[in-house]
Amino acid sequence: MAIAAGSKAPDFTLKSKNASGLADVVLSKNFGKKNTVLLFFPLAFTGVCTTEMCDVTAGLAQFGSLNAEVIGVSVDSPFAQEAWAQKEKIGITLASDLNKKTAESYGTLLPDLNGLGAVSARAAFVIDKNGVIRYSEQTPTPKELPNFNRIKETLSTLQ
Repeated sequence: MAIAAGSKAPDFTLKSKNASGLADVVLSKNFGKKNTVLLFFPLAFTGVCTTEMCDVTAGLAQFGSLNAEVIGVSVDSPFAQEAWAQKEKIGITLASDLNKKTAESYGTLLPDLNGLGAVSARAAFVIDKNGVIRYSEQTPTPKELPNFNRIKETLSTLQ
């Protein structure tokens, strides 16, 4: 079960890959500066995950206007995430939770998805500038998307 709203967000340092090479994605770098929308998704190169990340990319300016950075997290390697982002023109930061510790700390790790092993559930968190979770949602199944209207409503109260 996903960590509840009102909880302190577990900090993390995950790897991301871009044209410059590997980079650290550190949640606490946003503390005191901006809010964070943290989106856990099961696997790159899958239909629902592609739809979600492409839709979020299309609305990225709206998240920026709400003073929020969007970070997508999956158990894929940073190299697979980069290839997927390039293929699908995904413009948000993708972070690799290859060791699955971040998904576990947020309560979103599924022990097995259709025989593929442990992956993250589809989940969304809004984390304020103080590092407190203000919105927490884990969808009933990986095929369902988070409620982005509620995410944006929550962000609008944090400005």
